Amino acid sequence: MYMSNRPDDSEDPDKGTEGELREDRQVGGRDLTHWETPVGGWLARTVQRISLVLGPRTVLIIILAIGAAVSATLTWVTSELYENIAQANGIALLDQPVLRAMMNLRSPWLDSLATDYTNIGGAVGMPIVAAVIMVILAVHRRSWTPVILITAAGAGSLLMTIAGKQLLGRARPPLVDAVPPYEYSPAFPSGHSLNSLVIAGIVAYLLLLRQHSRRTRILTVVVAALFAFTIGVSRVFLGHHWLTDVLGAWLLGTAWLVAVITAHRLYLTATKRTAAVAPEEIEGG
Repeated sequence: MYMSNRPDDSEDPDKGTEGELREDRQVGGRDLTHWETPVGGWLARTVQRISLVLGPRTVLIIILAIGAAVSATLTWVTSELYENIAQANGIALLDQPVLRAMMNLRSPWLDSLATDYTNIGGAVGMPIVAAVIMVILAVHRRSWTPVILITAAGAGSLLMTIAGKQLLGRARPPLVDAVPPYEYSPAFPSGHSLNSLVIAGIVAYLLLLRQHSRRTRILTVVVAALFAFTIGVSRVFLGHHWLTDVLGAWLLGTAWLVAVITAHRLYLTATKRTAAVAPEEIEGG
């Protein structure tokens, strides 16, 4: 699969790097390459200087790697705070009543439906969905950016899930309260909830970049949010996770999603400014 990253390699101005500069810089009229805060401006200038040497796309990968390290640290901090709250019995005040309420809603057909649905956000379903969307977007836009962003988002959320489970080792709800098939890995954070939020969020972001209708943008956000929300609720409904496992996953997933989107904004800013300095030296790979 060949995807051009240089504007002169494609006859369509909406493809490749030129397409990114033309189409991906605004969401709802907001210029993503404009930084309003002093910190954002400093980051943009720093990244632009580095990109003149390494190229914008290489810098994007570096920023994502740094973001992954920061997110791993956030996972550790969250796990420590979570453990302190749990030791104070604050978790039981929320988790157990919610689980009991969910159990009262169960029925054979609803249990089966929830099990099939939650598998979409699992270790098999979510990567397949992400890969299909990633390939479609990459080929259509003739750009590696969707591949980089979706791969980084998914890999980061997976690493955060593994790190959180290893750090805390929290037990899941009792098997007697769960719907089979049972799961035995540590509970916190909910991997289904974290991964579905991150993947749905980054896909929605990539779609928003090229949606010009306000109604379409709202629909995209609502669909992505509902998907992430219902996957999380299904984990509690089935008794595979406590509510706080899901809430923690949403917190971590949101932080990582913000990091990935910020990295892309810095990439767009660096690409724009590099093109302005030397258009013939735009670095695409």
